[in-house]
Amino acid sequence: MATARLMKVLALFLMLGLVGPLIAAEEAAPPVVPTLPSDYRIGPGDALQMFVWRNPELSVTVPVRPDGKISAPLVGDMIAVGKTPAQLASDLEVVLAEYVRSPKVNVIVTQPVSTFSQVKVVGQVGKPQSVAFREGLTVMDVMLAVGGLGEFAAGNRSKIVRTDADGKEIEIKLRLVDLLNKGDMKQNQALKPGDVIVVPQSRF
Repeated sequence: MATARLMKVLALFLMLGLVGPLIAAEEAAPPVVPTLPSDYRIGPGDALQMFVWRNPELSVTVPVRPDGKISAPLVGDMIAVGKTPAQLASDLEVVLAEYVRSPKVNVIVTQPVSTFSQVKVVGQVGKPQSVAFREGLTVMDVMLAVGGLGEFAAGNRSKIVRTDADGKEIEIKLRLVDLLNKGDMKQNQALKPGDVIVVPQSRF
């Protein structure tokens, strides 16, 4: 009886012309792409979509291998690690220009899984761990995710360790006690992919 009822409902939808549009809408739904900053650096394990305008046969989805390279049609192997999507697209255009007239390439990171897409928290916190990066992530967001400061934390001596675009390591002082206990929102800094928050232990 249930099957017969289902067939009648489907027949009604077909008569009204609703099934086709519903299926088409579902098939046409674009894939969910994570929001990343424009200066996001590609890392090992990331999945990239490479679109070559007017050349669909050259448009592929490729993984970034552990050696930091990708393989693409006509390009062969190319270093991707450490580059932004825009930089990689520009490098691909240079190589493809030998085969394609005025190539226009767009690179999208569809699956950011490398350490460059995470923020790590180490030291005296509730649960030291890596937190997946998202646009707008702040120190407060991350501290809530790791369970706050540990019992022996020297929160006001914390720091953010960040690697800039030139590969230089910089340190940003962070007063976590003032942020978490006193509401000093000046300490609630915006984070970047690859940041490491270090919370030292109190001196006894």
